[in-house]
Order: sequence, then C-alpha cells, then structure tokens
Amino acid sequence: MQLRVDKLGVIIAALTAYGAFLAPFATFRANRIVAGEGRSISEALPPTWAALVLLFIIVAIILAILKTPGVLRLTIALCALAVFALAIGAAAGHLTPPENTYARVSPASGFWLLLFALALLAADALTRLRPTPLVRVVILFAVLGFIAVVLISGAWDGLSLLKEYASRADTFWSEAGKHVMLALGSLAAATAVGIPLGVLCHRAPRLRDGLLGALNAIQTIPSIALFGILIAPLGWIALHVPGAAAIGIRGIGTAPAFVALFLYSLLPVVANTVVGLAGVPREANEAARGIGMTDFQRLAGIEFPLAFPVILTGIRIVLVQNIGLATIAALIGGGGFGVFVFQGVGQTAMDLVLLGAVPTVLLAFTAAIVLDAVIETATPNHNRMQSA
Repeated sequence: MQLRVDKLGVIIAALTAYGAFLAPFATFRANRIVAGEGRSISEALPPTWAALVLLFIIVAIILAILKTPGVLRLTIALCALAVFALAIGAAAGHLTPPENTYARVSPASGFWLLLFALALLAADALTRLRPTPLVRVVILFAVLGFIAVVLISGAWDGLSLLKEYASRADTFWSEAGKHVMLALGSLAAATAVGIPLGVLCHRAPRLRDGLLGALNAIQTIPSIALFGILIAPLGWIALHVPGAAAIGIRGIGTAPAFVALFLYSLLPVVANTVVGLAGVPREANEAARGIGMTDFQRLAGIEFPLAFPVILTGIRIVLVQNIGLATIAALIGGGGFGVFVFQGVGQTAMDLVLLGAVPTVLLAFTAAIVLDAVIETATPNHNRMQSA
C-alpha cells in the first residue's frame, strides 16, 4: 500500500518541526523590560509535560504529511492546541523562581509557530469536512469556552501577559467597553445611514457615481490622518455649538474616532446594498409589479430579502475592519485596546502590547466566523441545499 503525501501538510509539518525543535518555546526575563532568554521545550517544561508536548508534535507532523481523514486531523490539531495552551502555563511555573515577583515568562517564537501551524492544520481539516455554519459556530464557542476555563482556573496566571492584566484589570474592562462601543456604534450608525443611501443610489444612477466616488476618496485617507483632520472641525463645534461639549463632542477623544470609523464604514455598506439590489432577478420584480405591489412593497418584500446576504457581507466587512481600526483611536484619546498597545510600545513591554492585540484579534476572528455563518445561512442557495 502506497502512502500519499499531502502537499500543504508538508508545509505545516515543516513549520511544526521548526517551532518545536529549532525555535525557543518560552522566553524568561528577569523583569518586564529586559531582554529575554529563550528556552526550548525540554528546558521550559517539566519532563512529563515536555514528553507529552513532543508526543503530540510528532503525531501532528505524521498526520499533516500523510493524507489522513479530516476528522482525525481536526481532532489531533485541537487536542494539540489544548495541550500547548496548558503547557505554556506550566512553563511559567517551572521557570519562575519561587517568591520572585519580578521575573517574567512569555511565549516565544516557537510557541507562536506551533500555534499557527496547528491552527492551519485545523483550518485545512475544516475546509475538507465542510461543516455546516452551526457546527462552525459551535466549534468556535467551544474553543472560546476552553480559553475561558483556563483563564478562570489560573493555569496562565504565571505568564507575563496575565501579570500585566492583573495590574490593569479595571482599566482593561473599561477600555474593552470603549473598544466594543466604537466598533459596534459606528457600525450601527453606518448601517442606519448606508442602507437608505444604497437604496437611493440604486434608484438614482446619476447619484450613484458621485456618492460612491466620494466614499472611495474617504477610504484612501490613512486612518491616522483622518482622525487628525476631524480634530479641528469637531473642536470648533464643541466651542461654538451649545450643548455639543456636554454630549461628548470635542476635538480629541471618542467623538473624532467615532466619526472616522463611521465614515470608513459607509462605503462597504452603501456599495454592497447597491450590488445586492442590482442582483435581484428582474423576473421577481416583474412578477411583483404584475400582482400590483407598490415600489415600497417590492423593496421591503422582494428586493431587500433577496439582497440581504450581500448587504450582510458588507456589514461583516465593516465590523471586522472597525474592530481593528478602533485600536488606533487610542492615539487621539478615544480609548480601546490600543491604549495598551501604544503604552507597551512606549515602555518596550511586548506583553503589554499583546494585552491589547490579543483580545482585538479574538474579537475580529469571532465576529468574522459568526457573521460568515449567518451570511451562509441567509443565502437562498444555501437554504435550498439544506432543505434538499
């Protein structure tokens, strides 16, 4: 029997082998800002943990190279990810000297390479298995639930990232609320304004080119530049318009960040609304006219439901985009996870940078998977396939 080799699996196996045997698994630092010393798996972990991690690495490499069933690949990838997540916590306890509150242990390049390679193996298995949207969402929340359990259990408390969090817990959740408010608030405003504008552009082709051109021009402005441009007009409004400052409008802070994210969000919402409405079959409109439906009835009952998956795709783009862009709002006092990112850069404390970057990535990743599942479920072709 001839064994078949998986080409993508060879790349995954090479990344896994490099991360496990050549790159450091954990970094030890005497304090939070000095240069760290890399530790291999055998140095960073107790013998039992090191043997378990290496066992999963070898199994993952073999399964990645060979063309094995998708369910087996997914199971091993998820189990290996869970073992590595627990192992990095064990490394913190193993490397930190007793009664030492200054030492810091953090994941090194080998850990991140292993994480990436195994996540790629899991993603490849999911692509081959083609699970339903509900199954994908269940897997996502199972992973998030595992992370929550590990955090609550204290298994990661010895890591430098969690030590940074422990000293800033109240601030972290305050900035998290601001980040979510900026991302979701600007999305809601852009959706409320953008969908009617998209309908208007669909009905009036002469307006479409000019409006989409203007929104395209806004998209070309770098985010930091747009934040800066808005400082002067919003500052003027705060000084000269009665009550503006009382509701939070000012030159720096949340207001310019919110307005900038709102402006960036308009193009995807408007453009996808236009594309979605343009893609409605002519026969459906003609049949609606034939039974005497008014323009509004056709829009609400025929056109909008058929265009909804495309419109929702624009909303998905906006949400993921805004979660990332909200990080930059910290530069003008808008708050959010960017506060920790820029504080960490200024203090040369990479774990503080990660305290802002990791939850941002998790939020964007979760939003993308959930909305992708909603879009796929709302797509008529998908619904027909499911019913068949």
